[in-house]
Amino acid sequence: MSQKPKVNAPVEHISVFDVCGGEIEIGRPKDRWTMLFVYRGRHCPRCKRFLNKLNAMLADWSSVIDVVVVSADSKEKALADKEEFGWTFNLGFGLTETQMRSLGLYVSAPLSEAETTTLFAEPGAFGIRPDGSLMLVDISNGPAARPDLEELLDGMKFNIENNRPTRGTVL
Repeated sequence: MSQKPKVNAPVEHISVFDVCGGEIEIGRPKDRWTMLFVYRGRHCPRCKRFLNKLNAMLADWSSVIDVVVVSADSKEKALADKEEFGWTFNLGFGLTETQMRSLGLYVSAPLSEAETTTLFAEPGAFGIRPDGSLMLVDISNGPAARPDLEELLDGMKFNIENNRPTRGTVL
């Protein structure tokens, strides 16, 4: 069973490969904020709609925050999505079950081989401060519950510009 992600704490270091080459590092200090979106994979049509909306808004997002999208898919599946939909955000692949669980994500098994053949993460969105700590988290146990991208971006801009404290820290 996954634990709730710990806000205001460092995100465990995660490294995945980028479909364009190189690695995507999450949880390391950097100069800018990062918004990490985890999607279910090539088999999910709801993910495509959500990520197509994100891609259409990418210039607005990128003006204030780095955007990274990852899944447990193979490079071939992730690259096929990137090419088919013309996605321009950083797209990582090969998220492991250990990495999914370290983020507190729900993990699912495929319903059939027509869906996919490996475990995969259910959707998640993570706002990560430049120091590598988790400021905001939104996770779902299924494909239908997703954050509104315009509201999320507006909220992240407000948080960044006003150096808002992390909420949800009272146990």
